[in-house]
Amino acid sequence: MDTDSILLDAEERMEKALTALEREFAKLRTGRATTALVDGIRADYYGTPTPISQMASVAVPDSRTLTIQPWDKGGLAVVEKAILKSDLGLTPVNDGRTIRIVLPPLTEERRKDLVKVARKYTEDAKVAVRNVRRDANDGLKKLEKDKTITEDAQKKATDDVQKLTDKYVAEADKKCAAKEKEIMDI
Repeated sequence: MDTDSILLDAEERMEKALTALEREFAKLRTGRATTALVDGIRADYYGTPTPISQMASVAVPDSRTLTIQPWDKGGLAVVEKAILKSDLGLTPVNDGRTIRIVLPPLTEERRKDLVKVARKYTEDAKVAVRNVRRDANDGLKKLEKDKTITEDAQKKATDDVQKLTDKYVAEADKKCAAKEKEIMDI
């Protein structure tokens, strides 16, 4: 291991933390319908927990409606039950072939709760970025202790790790602000 590989690894892991944050944000319900809302829901399909997207076509016909059409008619009831059991608070309407989910407008209180959840996800991502920084700094200290790099090189690399950390923390804050704005839009 050298300083370049430690920095590259740190940047890669920080990028993954932001990607995970975006995935969490996609599951958050805003005023608009999105197929990502049902991505985390698994239906018990012939004894196997299966993601809804793997057993049905999920579509967004308009901004407030989500339609789910299982490829196997036997999957209709299990998909409906899985949606009802999920913590999204959505009510599916089954017409025998398709499940329709109409997203009601969010109340002010629910919007504020969603903003709190978004901030929690952001804080988790920032903690992950800081943990990567700690790991990278530990690696750099080990290199210096093993006399692989000089003390000056270690200090410079530590500064580089801090700059990376600041960049990714700022990026997480920016994503959070955009998500908050999206949630609070009426």
